[in-house]
Amino acid sequence: MNSFTDFNVLMPVLPEIVLAVGALVLLMLGVYSGDRAARFVNWLCILLLIGVGACVVMLPGGRSVLFNGSFVVDDFARFLKVLMLAGSAGTLLLSLDYLTSEKLQKAEFGVLVLLASLGMMVLISASDLIALYLGLELMSLPLYVIAASNRDNARSTEAGLKYFVLGALSSGMLLYGASLIYGFTGTVNFTGIAKATQGGASIGLIFGLVFLFAGFCFKVSAVPFHMWTPDVYEGAPTPVTAFFAAAPKVAAMAIFVRTTIVAFPGITHSWQQIIVFVSIASMVLGAFAAIGQKNIKRLLAYSSIGHMGFALVGLAAGTAEGVQGVLVYMAIYVGMTLATFACVLSMRRDGVLVESISDLAGLSRTKPVMAFFLAMLLFSLAGIPPLAGFFAKFYVFLAAIKAGLYVLAVIGMLASAIGAYYYLLIIKTMYFDEPAKAFDRMPFLLSLVLVVGGILNLVFFVYPAPLLSAATVAAKSIF
Repeated sequence: MNSFTDFNVLMPVLPEIVLAVGALVLLMLGVYSGDRAARFVNWLCILLLIGVGACVVMLPGGRSVLFNGSFVVDDFARFLKVLMLAGSAGTLLLSLDYLTSEKLQKAEFGVLVLLASLGMMVLISASDLIALYLGLELMSLPLYVIAASNRDNARSTEAGLKYFVLGALSSGMLLYGASLIYGFTGTVNFTGIAKATQGGASIGLIFGLVFLFAGFCFKVSAVPFHMWTPDVYEGAPTPVTAFFAAAPKVAAMAIFVRTTIVAFPGITHSWQQIIVFVSIASMVLGAFAAIGQKNIKRLLAYSSIGHMGFALVGLAAGTAEGVQGVLVYMAIYVGMTLATFACVLSMRRDGVLVESISDLAGLSRTKPVMAFFLAMLLFSLAGIPPLAGFFAKFYVFLAAIKAGLYVLAVIGMLASAIGAYYYLLIIKTMYFDEPAKAFDRMPFLLSLVLVVGGILNLVFFVYPAPLLSAATVAAKSIF
């Protein structure tokens, strides 16, 4: 009877347990089978991620707090875990053909993605500073390895090293901030910190908050801690870049939102100013720095920095409606990003991957279906109605306006208009330039991700209710 009760207590962490045990079993399978079974192991990793996603969905509703308040499972955590697992599984689907054609097929690739996903799940549910740091490091360490997974490529090795060095620096800053917060509040638990900061914040606590936010900004690649993003995106293998652009951003944004809303509700005005500055800087830099890019992966890196700025507009509002905007934005962003990277991975001539924007010249005549979907995704990223990307921006700007942040909303709209220029430039290249040599045939798995992502983008405005209602419930659960 007692063991049965213990099992019930651990029920909320069942997805994490399944993922951890599954990752270790698949690691052993990869070790004993060698690289011959790499593709099979990676397929099993995808199935495991889908199974863990089903576990998360089937968890009983309500709020569960475990391990002395350090781990919380609520609607907010469930929503973002499902989104993050979808991002990880989508990335692995994108990587299968790439790894085979580039002769990088390793069984540990999928396992590292699983271990990073486990860290993200811990991070999303973290409710104290220690669990936050554990989740962050468990997420980051596999990411450092897969960034440099193409060891024979100097750019990939450089990307891994840059990411590792700057990641270690950001972790140090985050830890320093966490230690200051603990020193000034006497607790590491978010609810304890909230009680300690009800009467306002001392200057020391604000310093701690700034250092903590510096660590978060690095993980979501927000200005001024964005400097690693273009180089790592360009240097890392393309499926790894797709992974960086999708799943880790979801987890980092989750802990950014949970920490600010749950741990610091008493000093909203103090952290709101920081978020507004970071948001404006990210949107503006993302809009202007991408204009001169010739490499599509670098362009998408700056685009990603801009999009994280837009998502932070919702957090700056500090309301349930703002958080709902952030959740809708992240869900639509992950779908757009994975589908766009399916197109980038299809830019292959005679078996060689090309990354220059000029290589897309005349794509509408050589590959009309791919050109249509890519154009539609770029319009969506630019925020053109009636595509999903427009509604993503609409909800965060609406929350900012209702919270009285008019200047932030206006700057966001202007940045969005400027950013549309470089997306439209790619569409002009595809539809109006003289055709370059046609790309190789698009593999089935890439077509699948592209079509699913593209159709979701198209039909969102027809039937937005499921995502909106799930995001509303999730946002209210942390207030």
